Amino acid sequence: MSYETIGKEILQNVGGEENISSLVHCATRLRFKLNDTNKANQQALEEMDGVLSVVQGGGQYQVVIGSHVSDVYQEIIKVANIGANADSSNESKGSITSQIFDVISRSFSPLLGALAGAGMLKALLTVLTMLGWLTSESGTYLILSAAGNAVFYFLPIFLGITLAIRLGANPYVGGSIGAALLEPNLTKLIAEGGASSFLGIPAVIVDYSSTVFPVFIAVCMYAAFEKMIKKVIHKDLQMFMVPMLSLVVIVPLTVLIFGPFGVYVGNGIGAGIGFLAERSGLITGAIMGAGWTFLTLLGLHWGVVPIMIGNLGTGGDPLTSMLSGAVFAQIGVALGIFIKARDKKLKALAGSTMLPGALAGVTEPILYGLLLRYRKTLFYVVSAGAIGGAINGALGSKAVVFNFPSFLSIPAYSPIGLHATGALVAFSFAILLTFLAGFENKKHKKPQNETVAGESLVIKSGRTKNESIVSPITGKVIALNEVKDSAFASEAMGKGIAIEPSVGEVVSPVNGTISAVFPTGHAIGITSNDGAEILIHIGIDTVQLNGRYFSPLVQQGDSIKQGDLLVNFDIDKIKEAGFDVTTPVIITNTDRYMEILESDKRNVQAKENLLTLIV
Repeated sequence: MSYETIGKEILQNVGGEENISSLVHCATRLRFKLNDTNKANQQALEEMDGVLSVVQGGGQYQVVIGSHVSDVYQEIIKVANIGANADSSNESKGSITSQIFDVISRSFSPLLGALAGAGMLKALLTVLTMLGWLTSESGTYLILSAAGNAVFYFLPIFLGITLAIRLGANPYVGGSIGAALLEPNLTKLIAEGGASSFLGIPAVIVDYSSTVFPVFIAVCMYAAFEKMIKKVIHKDLQMFMVPMLSLVVIVPLTVLIFGPFGVYVGNGIGAGIGFLAERSGLITGAIMGAGWTFLTLLGLHWGVVPIMIGNLGTGGDPLTSMLSGAVFAQIGVALGIFIKARDKKLKALAGSTMLPGALAGVTEPILYGLLLRYRKTLFYVVSAGAIGGAINGALGSKAVVFNFPSFLSIPAYSPIGLHATGALVAFSFAILLTFLAGFENKKHKKPQNETVAGESLVIKSGRTKNESIVSPITGKVIALNEVKDSAFASEAMGKGIAIEPSVGEVVSPVNGTISAVFPTGHAIGITSNDGAEILIHIGIDTVQLNGRYFSPLVQQGDSIKQGDLLVNFDIDKIKEAGFDVTTPVIITNTDRYMEILESDKRNVQAKENLLTLIV
């Protein structure tokens, strides 16, 4: 399915453009602020091709897409008048806590790529200097170091812009407030002792580079001040008067009050975490390692980011090292499933979700693709994450640059060896638990008293039932993980099989009812009399043909019998138009069945057995 189609369907299922107050995205999720969450069709969203899960948390309605989230986001904002700077006047406010998490997450989300990339660059420089390939005095090192340091040093400017956008204020004035804190005329006062005055009022000048809380406070005050003065200044004068007065008032107040207070708050939080870590790094690390997975599932983890960055400005962040135990545990579970799984499609899913976590620290695909599907693995992640976090907390390892915990970012911690110890213990323990204890619940396991021979299934226990799904198409059988569409290949829609058709006809694989006929005729949904929900999707991205070369012969609600002709389609014309005709046949309510068994035939005729569903 194309990103355009996914975007339009998501827009419809969250209640339409009129139900959306604002929309941003992070590494894997669309983060909606909805006027009325009751208007969203969560079941339809979760069943969509290309959607991994739906989560409500932090005052946001989060649709988890995966690594293609930015492409879907772009398609949505093309057709809807929404975005990060949408009018927030109609938003449902929710609790104070929800509002705080919402502001923090939306302010940091646009910066994640730059922060993670710069952090990895700094980690790379650490490795290169350790190996002796670069020296810290060389021109190459200094240039690359400037590239890695810039986003952190000028973080107040970037946050000033993104936070002002979130609060509905002028983003460039917000950025100017952040820039004023780094302007040379101000920073040189630090070298002169840090003491000065403004209109006779004593001012303490501190270093605001890489800080978070001062600019947060300042821009929040600016947003409120801007709204207030706009009410009293004539519209013809607002263009220059509002920015000028905002800078005249907010920058001095930031230097006199907001800035020092924010620095003290950040330092106080960092000192508090340091105190807890010193008193019992073991317990603090265990709590962080065990709890981080659930914060991530709810989308609340970004509320901790300002604390992490604040800690980095004071010499290092122990939190990132502690919570990394959860990340490495998740990666370990994915690898354990990859090793233990016999189903080649599940192996492919485990491998494809493991790599982004191992290399980039992006574990949402593991969370939603594996852990929530096999929920007993959540216990493994909590246990292994707690152990890894406890080790790192007890040993006192810290992150020295911002990063997403992963194997590639291990050099971003100090001491490297101590951090690696906790990470590898969490990773190894999670693999061991998954491999020894398994990952499937009993209801998912294949019955021990069944045998498979060819395409037939012999059930020896009278307590177990099966439902046969015949092939709707004549053609070559293809494993689902070989389909050139990640949404189908990853089994996000459900288990099944694919067929490369040789005859342009789709017949009913069961006795049942037509539950859906797409307007373009390229896909059809069927509910069997025994409860199986089947999706037949003719071709890949063929929705873009807008119905050309497809002739559906049934309508939604029609009763059908196995073998009834449902759709005619022109294989040659579809191929000439540049589209793949491979047709996935998906059981969308896969969780209802203990096992879904595929025919071992390489070529199949319509009406021959294709799938067997074990209830």
